[in-house]
Amino acid sequence: MENLSYQKEVLAYEKASKRVKDLKSFYGNLSSYCLVIPFLFILNIITSPEHLWFYWPMLGWGIGLLAHAVNTFGIGKDWEERKIKQLMEEEKSRTKTL
Repeated sequence: MENLSYQKEVLAYEKASKRVKDLKSFYGNLSSYCLVIPFLFILNIITSPEHLWFYWPMLGWGIGLLAHAVNTFGIGKDWEERKIKQLMEEEKSRTKTL
């Protein structure tokens, strides 16, 4: 019995640790984006104001950043696990009422 409790605790720790790594990775990506894109804008305006190119890396990286955000905060494995638990609870409550 104690071993099962310990295993659950270890599993919860590993899950929380992975979540922290995912968040850290996303915020690192966001910070880099917020620093590099303004630098590219300034570089573009100084070197060739007649030809604006800074928006291409901004757009490409922005799409990647959006996908990273959806994966981190939106629909990911955590969403699947929550949905499975929700459906199991609904089924359990439905069978209790019958």
